[in-house]
Amino acid sequence: MTDAPLPAEHPGFRADPVLDGELVRLRRVTEADLPALLPMHRDPEAARLTGSHDADPDESLLHDWYAGRRDQGGRLDLAVVERTTGNVIGEAVLNEYDHQNGSCNFRIALVPGSHGRGSGTEATRLLVGHGFEVLGLHRISLEVYAFNPRARRVYEKVGFVTEGVLREALLWQGRRTDAAVMSILAPEWARHRGHPEAAAPGTH
Repeated sequence: MTDAPLPAEHPGFRADPVLDGELVRLRRVTEADLPALLPMHRDPEAARLTGSHDADPDESLLHDWYAGRRDQGGRLDLAVVERTTGNVIGEAVLNEYDHQNGSCNFRIALVPGSHGRGSGTEATRLLVGHGFEVLGLHRISLEVYAFNPRARRVYEKVGFVTEGVLREALLWQGRRTDAAVMSILAPEWARHRGHPEAAAPGTH
């Protein structure tokens, strides 16, 4: 563990990692994954939970977006692939890389019908672990809206800690909603590796 700044052009963000779990595999997302991911981008509930006001993005723009993911030096966009079927069921992303402070933002989204199987939890553990153990990050953070307790439980299960609340951060269909700011730090990950309950005193 070092307090020295990470490189501004971190080679790890241009690499092509393959991260294997029991349920899912994470690998670099490409434009070929767009047909599988398109239902996620056009799902009204997914738009609400992520606060995305554009619920029907242009397919050609999305194609260009995914085609350029490999060229981004400050983010890592990975497809979530279900191991039993080989189907792409979502994406997990580290972005907003801050090399001076060794931090990143995390986000994950799954296609409709893919929730409730443990895939999102495992994908989160895989990418967060990669961020700390391979990329050398110190802090990974995210925001989750108050009307998305399911996602918040997943993040807590992996070890994210609530830092505070952004009051009325989102205006959605005429109603304002708070967002919780959550983060996990490298020393915390080293202690429990994404299983805080198992590492807590009195649980052994």
